[in-house]
Amino acid sequence: MADGIADDVRARSADPEAAAPPLGAPGADAGVPASATADVGATAADGTVDPTRDGLRTWTAIRDEVAKAVIGAEKSLELLVMALLADGHALLEDVPGVGKTLLARAFSRALGLTFARVQGTPDLLPGDVTGSSIIEGGTFRFVPGPVFHNVLLVDEVNRATPRTQSALLEAMQERQVSIEGTTRPLPDPFVVLATQNPIEYEGTFSLPEAQLDRFLVRIAIGYPDGAGEARIARRHVDRAEPLDDVHQVVSGERIRALREAVRGVHVSDEVTAYVVALVEATRHHADIALGGSPRATVGLFRTAQARAFLAGRSFVIPDDVQAVAPAVLAHRLRLDLDRELRGASVVAVVSDVLSATPVPPTAG
Repeated sequence: MADGIADDVRARSADPEAAAPPLGAPGADAGVPASATADVGATAADGTVDPTRDGLRTWTAIRDEVAKAVIGAEKSLELLVMALLADGHALLEDVPGVGKTLLARAFSRALGLTFARVQGTPDLLPGDVTGSSIIEGGTFRFVPGPVFHNVLLVDEVNRATPRTQSALLEAMQERQVSIEGTTRPLPDPFVVLATQNPIEYEGTFSLPEAQLDRFLVRIAIGYPDGAGEARIARRHVDRAEPLDDVHQVVSGERIRALREAVRGVHVSDEVTAYVVALVEATRHHADIALGGSPRATVGLFRTAQARAFLAGRSFVIPDDVQAVAPAVLAHRLRLDLDRELRGASVVAVVSDVLSATPVPPTAG
């Protein structure tokens, strides 16, 4: 089903300012040196988190560190960090060669998280993702699969068969996998970053709505501008591996503390009602056959909390909800077939909903 994703990619490339502006002002893989670790969030002696200080400081540090390897993807990185702090997963849909894998690797490296990559292919089996047992010394020994890393990148997830795609469902929702009758917990934090090519469908298996709904945000990186592309070319001339310059700036323990702090970001009754109204409006839009679910409401709520936290605020404002709504809602909506053939897109639907829904006042 073509749902306007390719149009969204082109629009982002042509108008990089179309989305909400990034937070703040511009400014692990194995082998990350311990000396490079600078836990920017660990400022309080008792380990507590100050939302008005630590969120923005952490975001600034991560952004600046990832920028050493990835150019022109600040808005995409911002959404990745929000997904991590909101305890969600991200779907990266964009054309080949724009840096999806590089962004995922730099992201995990800056956070000091373990990283694994799986290439989606029709012959990929569920056990290739979750792990399996082997006979060793006359007994069975379990060998963990890539899913037992903090950051799992599933490249071209729609090239894997539905059977293998379904193996990710329990991991993404329950943070555990059941293998050979045994339930095994996954590491914490755990985030799945899955990529798709939005313009090529031959030999692919479209993700069902139930699985798309498991992704908190959908991200499109887009093409860099001319100056950014020149910087990318020069950087690869100067250094064969740009990731060598990226080091850990926050610890896994601190990430867990920040994630808990995000849950405590205040959302007023008025803003909560605004979130509910936006999602409900998608269910009644003329172009939509299937609107947002209650899970979409929760996702919009949690992502807005994460954005407010990264902006250095202890409360959510309507601007936070509006900024993250396209990334949270668009991939969860299913267009009416007749309307789709007439040129409707989910991106336009979200824009319509944001324009038509009354915004609550921010004073108070």
